[in-house]
Amino acid sequence: MTENIIIAGFGGQGVLSLGQFLAYAAMYENKEATWLPSYGPEMRGGTANCSLVISDKPIASPVIETPDTLIALNKPSLDKFIDNVKTGGAVIVNSSIIKDKIERDDIKVIYLPANDVAAAAGSVKTANVVVLGAYIAATKLFSKESVRATIEKIFKKKSNVIPMNLAAFELGYAAIDKECK
Repeated sequence: MTENIIIAGFGGQGVLSLGQFLAYAAMYENKEATWLPSYGPEMRGGTANCSLVISDKPIASPVIETPDTLIALNKPSLDKFIDNVKTGGAVIVNSSIIKDKIERDDIKVIYLPANDVAAAAGSVKTANVVVLGAYIAATKLFSKESVRATIEKIFKKKSNVIPMNLAAFELGYAAIDKECK
């Protein structure tokens, strides 16, 4: 099993954090993982993306040319990476921000109103965790328990945000059935 993932959006959307959640969950389940961030000089509002390779075997390179999955949190990111997604791959689109429909019919597309779902969880800042829940529900790459434990571990120093992030994860997980194309 090897999963190549590109996560992309604006700085401040939790793009890099989402990638770290997945990398840590992989390690939690004793899988190999690489996480390669890329971002501009701007702190918020600039471009940000990361590449993740998760595998049962040692990983030769963190560079991804043809992702299995693209998670696009804004339109410029969707436009930049959509053509690279492999045939049979998947795209999760933050439909709270991206109103376009994907023209490709050789990939699975999930339209997830991540910002709207995150607001229901208590804060739009948890949109990346909503996407995490949706991704896990769609792929079953990791168990819910592993991801929940990862969220709790990452936020242990800010324990007051754990309940909201766990709620965002659960809402994203539950939303997948309603939002699949």
